[in-house]
Amino acid sequence: MRLHLDWSAFDAYGEGDAYAALPAHGAGFGKAAAVCIGSRQCQKARGDAADKGVMCPSFRVTQDDLHSTRGRAARLRELLDAAPTPATFTDPQLAEALDDCVACKGCKRECPNGVDLAALRAEALAQRWDVQTPPWRTRFFADLPTWLPRLRRWQLLASLRRLPGVAALAERWLGIAARRSLPRIASQAFLDATPAPAEIAAPVREVVLLIDCFSNHLDPEIAQAALALLQAGGYRVHLLQPAAGEAPYCCGRSAFSAGLIDAARTRAQRLVSALAPHVAAGRPVIGLEPSCLSMLRDEVQQLGLDTAQVQALAKAALMLEEFLVRELDAKRWAPGVGESGPAWERPGARPAATATGSDAPLQVLVHGHCHQKAFGTLKAMRKVLGAVPGLQVEWIESSCCGMAGSFGFEAEHFDTSMRMAELSLLPAVRAAAPEALIVASGTSCRHQIRDGAGREPIHLAQLLQRLLLPDSAAPR
Repeated sequence: MRLHLDWSAFDAYGEGDAYAALPAHGAGFGKAAAVCIGSRQCQKARGDAADKGVMCPSFRVTQDDLHSTRGRAARLRELLDAAPTPATFTDPQLAEALDDCVACKGCKRECPNGVDLAALRAEALAQRWDVQTPPWRTRFFADLPTWLPRLRRWQLLASLRRLPGVAALAERWLGIAARRSLPRIASQAFLDATPAPAEIAAPVREVVLLIDCFSNHLDPEIAQAALALLQAGGYRVHLLQPAAGEAPYCCGRSAFSAGLIDAARTRAQRLVSALAPHVAAGRPVIGLEPSCLSMLRDEVQQLGLDTAQVQALAKAALMLEEFLVRELDAKRWAPGVGESGPAWERPGARPAATATGSDAPLQVLVHGHCHQKAFGTLKAMRKVLGAVPGLQVEWIESSCCGMAGSFGFEAEHFDTSMRMAELSLLPAVRAAAPEALIVASGTSCRHQIRDGAGREPIHLAQLLQRLLLPDSAAPR
């Protein structure tokens, strides 16, 4: 069988492993599925250590073995152990098993053997699309980075969805959940509206701020906050601007998650090539969206691109909080420190403890994106927030928010999506004090919180801008 992803890292797996039950077919792909030895760590019950981890979100709400990492890997092994045919990957049970997988990557971190079900799912979907045409909705979500600028012109039409019966009709036609709100597209994309970053005479360092399609088209204020924060810290910031008439750069995440690997490879190759000179010059690549940043660290290494470039980028790619904590440790950055000193010592600025006009600490409730947890970046966020005076930070112990990219928009998954959110996340947000700030770095997570709890969450970059650079922060 022709594999779409590079599974060579698993070629030697199973040699001398008493627990290995390797499928007869699928080469490294089959061996990657056999990494699961059935320990059922993915089936932890509610109320015990399960609340401290991510996996397995779908099993938590269905309690069905088939909807767990173990069940999915087992079904994949069974099919690969038989003589695979083109119909293997259209198997109804496999489709059901993969259908509720939110690709949270919790299994890659929390499973004792590190099963990467998100990657296995992407390959299985790609194999399915070899013999079936991907549904329109799948292709639409996979191509969302190219659709977003066009959808801006359709905002008025989308508002008709609020009329009685229109959302239900759209659900029947398009499969988009009637009970789910649609994303709000900004009137102008960040990269279209923002001038070139300010030149800094003696920069602390030069960095690249990676503007993902969500920060560009949906939440440009997040990109603006990160840019202001970095420039105030004395960093010379480079932005990747496509040539006139070309589409913005994309990491390929949405296409990869949909199993459209060729499209993901093309987009990732373009971005990797554009970043290569910056990486070679030693500039950190700072990301704002966890799922896009993790794509550059992880999945891009399976796309068969230039190995040296990909590995160098994986080392250079950092979430904003990771970059800040490294700079904090190196004493090149302190919260709010720029050319004119700490923000709270500037005229009119106040420390976080008094930013609300009160001596009480400012309450902040933080929800971590699944990929932040899977790649261990929340520790860096804890350290950054701990360095800001006057904050009272509470961390929500939760699994996946349930939105998971397109998953929460899909009509057949809406109820499951909300059940995932109701396990821990939404009750914690509803219980938060009205004056508390809700922080969530994931676009999907913020959307779920808005829909499920009626609160307006913000990104870490917005929180730091609001506290440390109050003069540059937009009104709340």
